[in-house]
Amino acid sequence: MNRSVIKIILLSTGLFSLSIKTYALAALPQTEPVADTLKLTIKDAENRLLQNNLQFLAQKYNVNIAEAQVITAKLFPNPDFSFTNGIHATQVANAASQQSATLSQLIQTAGKRNNSIQLAKIGVTQSKYQLFDLLRTLRYTLRTDFYSIYYQQQSARVYQEEINSLAKTLEVFKQQYAAGNIAQKEVLRIQSQLYSLQGEYSNLLTNIDTTASEFKLLIRANPYQSVVPVIDDMGIDQQKLASVPYQQMIDSANVNRYDLRLAKSQVDYNNINLKLQKSMAVPDFSLSVNYDKLGSYGNNFIGAGIEFNLPFFNRNQGGIKQARLAISQSQLQLQSQTDAVQSQLSTYYRLAQRQEQLSNSIDPSFDKNFTRLIKGVFDNYQKRNISLLEFLDFYDSYKNTTLQINNLKQARMASLEQLNYVTGTPFFNNK
Repeated sequence: MNRSVIKIILLSTGLFSLSIKTYALAALPQTEPVADTLKLTIKDAENRLLQNNLQFLAQKYNVNIAEAQVITAKLFPNPDFSFTNGIHATQVANAASQQSATLSQLIQTAGKRNNSIQLAKIGVTQSKYQLFDLLRTLRYTLRTDFYSIYYQQQSARVYQEEINSLAKTLEVFKQQYAAGNIAQKEVLRIQSQLYSLQGEYSNLLTNIDTTASEFKLLIRANPYQSVVPVIDDMGIDQQKLASVPYQQMIDSANVNRYDLRLAKSQVDYNNINLKLQKSMAVPDFSLSVNYDKLGSYGNNFIGAGIEFNLPFFNRNQGGIKQARLAISQSQLQLQSQTDAVQSQLSTYYRLAQRQEQLSNSIDPSFDKNFTRLIKGVFDNYQKRNISLLEFLDFYDSYKNTTLQINNLKQARMASLEQLNYVTGTPFFNNK
């Protein structure tokens, strides 16, 4: 038994007695507070992302932390001071009169301090790259959600129009059936179509709410607000893939992909680290000055000294080897990242070409002509010039075609946003 037959049986037994008014009430939140509508352009959304997104704001602190590490690297080692005062001696009556003190300063050799400072500065650069790359990902998510909400809302209007139209038709048919002018099967068929549309509409609203929830979290909007994207359709239509040469996209990706720049900076970091590890093999030394009030050599003895270790066994062989291996590893990772960027760009570019071709094949006057035509179909059905099956088939055709057009437009914008994302450059940046 197919679904249509099951629905008709349920309807005939009274189990499907839901009305349009009841459905409309059920669609409204009954426990959540009513909030206003949030209308904003894509530029407004990006500004709120920069100001309010907690993930982005938290990542900014990593830059400050890295800058503090540069300050630490620039500091010189503190001098060491020691003091000794006598307490007891077997052959001296007043042991407390014996005092000695030592002041020493560690001197770093072989450029250890400079190398550490350079590593810390590269760490600042890497933190900034990570921040900008996070922003690239957040902006991509924000923009794709923005266009997804917009086009899904356009599809929701189609459902609203069809549901309202069928609801009015159903009321008329119920009156005609009560008067004995039409068969019950026609009423049940209209009811079945209406409930099917309501179910699809409910699923679409769920998808919109899910996307809007992520979108509002990105900009920290009131979770109870209804998001209404404001889009310049003319601006979208004017964005053409051919306006940006493919080679320009490749060059831009090599410069503006901060994850790629991060991989390059890691090679620089490891090269500096190799210098640091080699300098660690050169021993540091400490210069000291000491004073002994009642020393064995004579009273008020003042001496100077130097101290360093002898690198007979440990010359930091392991650290140097690890640094060299890290350079080779980071170079391979950089090449892998470069190959991945080029592969992604090639794939997304071909996808954008296909989406643009499909979008260009849509007749701009289709929507207006189809809307006018469906009104004529409704009038003809009421006059019995066409059958119920033809009437409902036309409704399905209108709905499916309009939804497909909205999906094509959304897919086109998504493909352009993917190119913005993979190149790290807002080539297609409708405001």
